[in-house]
Amino acid sequence: MGEAMGVSIFSTLRVWHDPVARTGPENMAVDQLLLEGVSEAPVLRFYAWCRPEVSFGYFESLAEARESFEGDDLEYVRRWTGGGIVDHRVDITYTLVVPREHAVAQMRGAGSYEVIHQAVAEALVLNGVSCKVIQVNEGGGESACFVNPVAFDITDSQGNKLAGAGQKRTRYGLLHQGSVQGVREPESWKEALVLALCDHAESWQPAEELLAKAREVASQRYAQQDWLEKRP
Repeated sequence: MGEAMGVSIFSTLRVWHDPVARTGPENMAVDQLLLEGVSEAPVLRFYAWCRPEVSFGYFESLAEARESFEGDDLEYVRRWTGGGIVDHRVDITYTLVVPREHAVAQMRGAGSYEVIHQAVAEALVLNGVSCKVIQVNEGGGESACFVNPVAFDITDSQGNKLAGAGQKRTRYGLLHQGSVQGVREPESWKEALVLALCDHAESWQPAEELLAKAREVASQRYAQQDWLEKRP
């Protein structure tokens, strides 16, 4: 796909432009299985939603999500990762899966969050968006993710949040689920992010068996009411 300029986080990165707009439970299940199957190289997935959807972090509540974003047409899904409440009608979403042996997966949460967001910010700047990675919490305690910038989120020159993420570490590695707003040219921003993250990128897609398993996991876990309403 291309070669990056300068110092990158990854030597090789597998990039999947997921062509299917999926439901929230399906998107969460795909990301889970990507993490559980990651081995030789990290994977970057760009993806979309097939219906108006709000996701909320593992430690948030469904009631807070509904209070933050209301609408009869909205669906809600609990993520496996942390983070706040995100309206996916207005953002671009991506997932980065990193094998446990990689240095980024072995960093503390704040460290990996900052490193990845530096690449996201670099891509935004190349896309003509003035922004910065903030170093301290600037929010006021709101659960809605884009109302409450925290350390190493990305904001514009007026302090408005442009990008945030949730992370989870397991014995397989690191799952980073990111959300970005304010992108002027989505396709060129995606290409810029790939170049900012790696020295070499290769187009990739999972086996059909993973996608079939994801549909099963979605129905058995992420679409279940007890998962949606659980109290972690």
